[in-house]
Amino acid sequence: SLFSHKVLFPFSAIMTDVAPKKKYTHKKYTYRGVSLEELLDKSGVELMEMFNARQRRRLGRGLNVKVRNFIRKLRKAKTAAPVGEKPEVVKTHLRNQIVMPEMVGSIAGVYNGKV
Repeated sequence: SLFSHKVLFPFSAIMTDVAPKKKYTHKKYTYRGVSLEELLDKSGVELMEMFNARQRRRLGRGLNVKVRNFIRKLRKAKTAAPVGEKPEVVKTHLRNQIVMPEMVGSIAGVYNGKV
């Protein structure tokens, strides 16, 4: 056979070379070089200045009732979740929703036409 030479290593020698598994470090969110904490502190007008023209136009026209209810449900799910746990999924049909800084960390289940 192709592998006629067998090299035997003691299993303990292999395991001692393996580094211990690193603990997961949470991803730091940024938008155009601005951290999430700074984005949350900005006012709506300051945020709109950072967005592209299409997002500025849409936000300048105001948020309708559906979008406001969706954001309210995201906030409610986030506050109801225990510390360190993921919040519940908030289902929506709003496929063209702009992701605002306060939505980061929430889970949105967007309807895709199937289930």
